[in-house]
Amino acid sequence: MVIVMNPTATAEQIKRVIGRVHNVGLRTHIVEGEFRTIIGIIGDKKTIMSLAVEALEGVEKAVPISSSYKLVSRDFHPQSSVVDVDGVKIGGGALVVMGGPCAVESREQLLEAAEIVKAGGAQFLRGGAYKPRTSPYAFQGLEEEGLVYLAEAKAATGLKIVTEVTDANAVDLVANYADMLQIGARNMQNFHLLRAVGRSSKPVLLKRGLSATIEEWLHAAEYIVNEGNYNVVLCERGIRTYEEYTRNTLDLSAVGALKHLSHLPVIVDPSHGTGKWHLVRPMSMAAVAAGADGLMIEVHPNPAEALSDGPQSLNPKNYMSLMNDVYKLSEFLKTQSE
Repeated sequence: MVIVMNPTATAEQIKRVIGRVHNVGLRTHIVEGEFRTIIGIIGDKKTIMSLAVEALEGVEKAVPISSSYKLVSRDFHPQSSVVDVDGVKIGGGALVVMGGPCAVESREQLLEAAEIVKAGGAQFLRGGAYKPRTSPYAFQGLEEEGLVYLAEAKAATGLKIVTEVTDANAVDLVANYADMLQIGARNMQNFHLLRAVGRSSKPVLLKRGLSATIEEWLHAAEYIVNEGNYNVVLCERGIRTYEEYTRNTLDLSAVGALKHLSHLPVIVDPSHGTGKWHLVRPMSMAAVAAGADGLMIEVHPNPAEALSDGPQSLNPKNYMSLMNDVYKLSEFLKTQSE
């Protein structure tokens, strides 16, 4: 349930309502809107329904939430959220781009990639220091050494760092280097890890699971937000279907669906979504047109020599061309909506 307070509700009236909720053993999540305060209530349904909060002064109405994911639903938070990652805002209307190699392979490779990503106008450098791979014989990443290189690349370029954390015990370590913690597709339902990043102060990028429904994805986000971390961004990266030509099937309808169901920002990863570099441009353009708040694009100085995901990585020339096009499209769409 959400309690919508009157625009004229006083601080004392809001405090009284919150106290009433806490007194019966329920938890609250407060959203301070521009004109009014919304109080989300979490706990036993019967206890919630017995509160009769609409009789309290300052309450405009109480609205039941039918979905089982409460905190990430638009019913709870009608306004679209903006996630601030150390000054870079995701969801604020401007297109945000995260670019870089799938894996941190060496200091030289990463610094070269970072300079390319920066020159194209992206705000984030992506790169995996820990790589959960399908095969145990595939390159698994440089681990903390890779994190050190990411920090060095940030110092050299000013790019924010987003990188994957794969283990709950490593959250604090990765958070020491990264500006944003990524939960990869294979870990979308690793609930222990979701709770751990939910207790972190760092924003979280939550990728969709390999075969996850939108509802399962939102429930995963709920695990994070329920721990107190509201700074969650959803990333559509394709799902497994019967199609074999592409690596995955990029579900761009998820962008519109999530915008309807949830207040969280949504970005799209066309690199993993297709697995083919020549499909990254058209799917990036389509994602921007569909209303995505950002893109995550794999970029490598020399994709032919990449240790991971070379066939879906853009070379510097193709990356520069794409960035020119997506920013032009984004600006055009903004003028049309004004």
